Amino acid sequence: MSPALVAPGEPLDPAWTPATSPAQAAALARAGATVLVTLPDELDAALAAAAIYCWHGAQVFVTEHTDQVRLALDMTESLAGRRPPALTRRGLA
Repeated sequence: MSPALVAPGEPLDPAWTPATSPAQAAALARAGATVLVTLPDELDAALAAAAIYCWHGAQVFVTEHTDQVRLALDMTESLAGRRPPALTRRGLA
């Protein structure tokens, strides 16, 4: 499942399991739960937290910075090998 973004105030699926730490997110993801994380309001903190939680298996993110967080999640998914990169280039010397 590709990470999902939810704006604050939108309804949340009761099947989603909230996590409050990366370790908890990893344990819940290993157990097969759909992990929900609420990101901080500050943009830089939200991007960092999104990347860390995504790496540990969180799949649903509540944030007001949807466009920027989407880019961070896509990059993290590519680095983790769970999705192909959006663009590849070959460097020739």
